[in-house]
Amino acid sequence: MTEGGTMELRVLKYFLAVAEEGNITWAAQLLRISQPTLSRQLKQLEEELGVTLFERGPHAITLTEEGRLLRDRAQTIVSLANKTEVDLKRSAGELSGDITAGCGEVGACRIWRGAWPNSVRPIRRCGSMWSARRPT
Repeated sequence: MTEGGTMELRVLKYFLAVAEEGNITWAAQLLRISQPTLSRQLKQLEEELGVTLFERGPHAITLTEEGRLLRDRAQTIVSLANKTEVDLKRSAGELSGDITAGCGEVGACRIWRGAWPNSVRPIRRCGSMWSARRPT
């Protein structure tokens, strides 16, 4: 969490790794960070939220009721963040929206549609006017 009490995506990922592994040492190895660093991040998360997220045992940890709630929400948040990143990278450099083209001659409309067959589809034809929309 940051100073203002805003959860960081990185810390949520740490929390999820520990929840999945059931062991801080194993999760730290998976995350490629030190075990003390991971323990400190989890303790700070608990302090910021004002709840206990884990029941700590000698060799394993389990989630408390609050921990299970955070796990469910964190999975949704991290999944949405990952999907957003993928979607933004996929659409980088692509234009989106409506394109309206008026053709003075029917032949010009055919040439235009032939040049970009996969990027637009006709919506309506009104005389020699085509309105096209980029497929989503």
